[in-house]
Amino acid sequence: MTLRSDDLAVETRGLVKRFGETTAVDGVDLSIRRGGIYGVLGPNGAGKTTVIRMLATLLRLDGGQAHVLGHDVRSEPAAVRGKIALTGQFASLDEDLTGLENLVLLGRLQGFAARAARSRGQELLEAFGLGDAAGRQVKKYSGGMRRRLDIAGSLLVTPELIFLDEPTTGIDPRSRNQVWDIIRTLVDSGTTVVLTTQYLEEADQLADRLAVIDHGRVIAEGAPGQLKAQVGAGALNVRVVEAEDRERAAEILAAALSADVVREADPTALTARLEAGARASTALTALEEAGVEVETFSVGQPSLDEVFMALTGRKPEPDGDVAGDEQEAADDGGEHRGAAHGADHRGDHGTDGRAADDEAEARTR
Repeated sequence: MTLRSDDLAVETRGLVKRFGETTAVDGVDLSIRRGGIYGVLGPNGAGKTTVIRMLATLLRLDGGQAHVLGHDVRSEPAAVRGKIALTGQFASLDEDLTGLENLVLLGRLQGFAARAARSRGQELLEAFGLGDAAGRQVKKYSGGMRRRLDIAGSLLVTPELIFLDEPTTGIDPRSRNQVWDIIRTLVDSGTTVVLTTQYLEEADQLADRLAVIDHGRVIAEGAPGQLKAQVGAGALNVRVVEAEDRERAAEILAAALSADVVREADPTALTARLEAGARASTALTALEEAGVEVETFSVGQPSLDEVFMALTGRKPEPDGDVAGDEQEAADDGGEHRGAAHGADHRGDHGTDGRAADDEAEARTR
């Protein structure tokens, strides 16, 4: 079905970004519906952050078109910035100020009166479980507390769309679950979330649809279940009644599925990978016809980790990209710097990007 532009929060066609002779983003097409959570996955240096920073008006487009919430990123950057928020991988906060003072400062920068900024800041601190730490300097916050405060700073004015660039990198599992709850609450309130991550579990838990980016291109897109189906149906797990039948069962499964069969530690258990198009029912029928009794069987989908590996040829790297976009930010000139400061008031208060990694990755292609 062809979507109307009103249905889309983000639409790009042929998006390109170059750094010198290096092409970090090479013709990215995205169509992201309003509402829900859209995940952007990719290996270290794939171009994820560069795409987000272009959509947030922090980097100029070198080619293609991009519309965010109906506004052209090139010709209407102020309109885009007025409707979005951006939270980068690293918490961008003044560590010498308290949590409340940080939010009041950001509120004042966005035009709140002093009393309104304080009231809104206190409201967000309570909502994010930081009320007891409101008067504590941020330097004394844990990593998870800083991440929650950083996201709170992006929500002083509720955005229609928020970009979350690897929001749970480097925080403990309990804090990660708290951030996941916050993201779900944002969607329930009507905000569209675009999430970049290298945590496959995070994408599986949160995203309604995913785009996998590698070498600056979208190499796969769809719902998590659809991407898993592209890789294959997963695995057929079989437990035979008699242990002495296992070897014969392994030979039958290998022939029926044209796949390797793993002998599990349990002497009656076997696992066979199901490639795309393979039918578990065919293998089970072959076992029945050969007189091999099956006690139990199950079919499971591949994990997103397997999808990621199959699509990119690399394992996930959950430590994330760590270099910066600062050089090209400086190179883009005054208009670019003004755009960066405008969006910074919505959450990404420093230049934490990773285009240097994108450029280095592109050079190896």
